[in-house]
Amino acid sequence: MTTSESTPSFAKDIRPLIREKDRTSMMRHFDLWNYQDVSTHAQLIFDRLSKGFMPCDGKWPAEQVALFRRWIDTGMLP
Repeated sequence: MTTSESTPSFAKDIRPLIREKDRTSMMRHFDLWNYQDVSTHAQLIFDRLSKGFMPCDGKWPAEQVALFRRWIDTGMLP
C-alpha cells in the first residue's frame, strides 16, 4: 500500500482493495477492475463507500475509504 507521502494509483493501491465478488456484483453498472470505469464513477463509488453501502457485505475500513478519497483528490493516477 501507499505511504502518506506518496500519491496513490489505481493499479497499485485501489484495484487491490476490490475483491472479485465486489466486481461481479457491480458488473451490470460498471467494471470495478477497470481504471476508466472507476475513475469515471469515482465520486459515486466514494459516496457509497463512505456511507457503508458498498461493498454490499460490509463497510470498508476507514483507512481504505480515506485512501480512495486521496486517490480522487490527487488526480486519480492509473
